[in-house]
Formats: sequence, C-alpha cells, structure tokens
Amino acid sequence: MIESGLSTTLRVVDIINGTTVDGPGFRTSIYFAGCNHGCPGCHNPSTWPMDAGKDMAIGDLLSVIEDNGLDVTFSGGDPMLQAQPLLLLAKEIKSRGYGLWCYTGFLYETVFGNRTMEPLLEFIDVLVDGPFVSILKDTSLLFRGSSNQRLVDVAKSAPGSIVLWESDF
Repeated sequence: MIESGLSTTLRVVDIINGTTVDGPGFRTSIYFAGCNHGCPGCHNPSTWPMDAGKDMAIGDLLSVIEDNGLDVTFSGGDPMLQAQPLLLLAKEIKSRGYGLWCYTGFLYETVFGNRTMEPLLEFIDVLVDGPFVSILKDTSLLFRGSSNQRLVDVAKSAPGSIVLWESDF
C-alpha cells in the first residue's frame, strides 16, 4: 500500500535487469536522475540533470522489481536527491523480502544526519558511500569505483562506528 501525501513518482534514467556489478548476485538496478557531486570521471554523467530520464510511478517500479524477482540496487545520479519518494519505494521493496543496496556520493555520516535522507537508512542493507575520485580509481575493488568509497553495513553501523560489509564469496 502506497502512503498518501508523498510523491508517488520518481525520475528514472534506466533500469538494468539481472546485473551483477551493483551488489552481490543478480539484481535489478534502478538509476535515478539527479546528481550535484559532479565527480570527474563519473561513468554516468548523463544521470546528473534532475530532468534526465522519465517520471515513473512507484507502482510501475514495483511491477518491474516483482517481475524480475531479484534484490534491488538504487544508483544514479544520486538517489538521495529523491530521498522522500524513494522512502516509499524502499519500504515496499523491503516489505516484499528483497535486499536493497544504495549508491550515493554522500558519506554515511551526512546521510545519517540529514532529516530527509536518514529515514531511508532503515531500509538499506548496504550503503555504498562517497564520491567517485578518479585518482583513487581501482578496478579490482568489489562493487565500487574508487578506494575512498565504502560498503557500509547499515544495520551494524552508527556515526563514529562504521562497520563495512564483508563478502561471503
């Protein structure tokens, strides 16, 4: 059930079904529009404008997720720039038993302290945080592009006590 009073559409640039690069296993990755970090060397600069892509209803996104039957990754752009409507989607994803990863150029500590973004953390399993830094690019890293980015195990973390996600494969 979608809550009333909050936006029920999100600006989506792309959806990749069955990807293995945005978290463990096969996933549905949703690339959201809008990013203000402007990271040199970003592999998705077409997602930076807030008006990139198209509006999609949360119900339509849930249909894609259900059809795929895979865990989900929010990417972009920076999904945190659409945090309020994303909260509705994240709640629905988790209530249906799917895992959820989220990429953001913001640090965990910034997300945690932001009244709009922080509520999303309740539904995110792993937050891949920090901007892409081209001089720290490392293609050997798992699920991230530069060595400053962290795979934060959200349930085990708190400001001042970050626990990194560890792969079991």
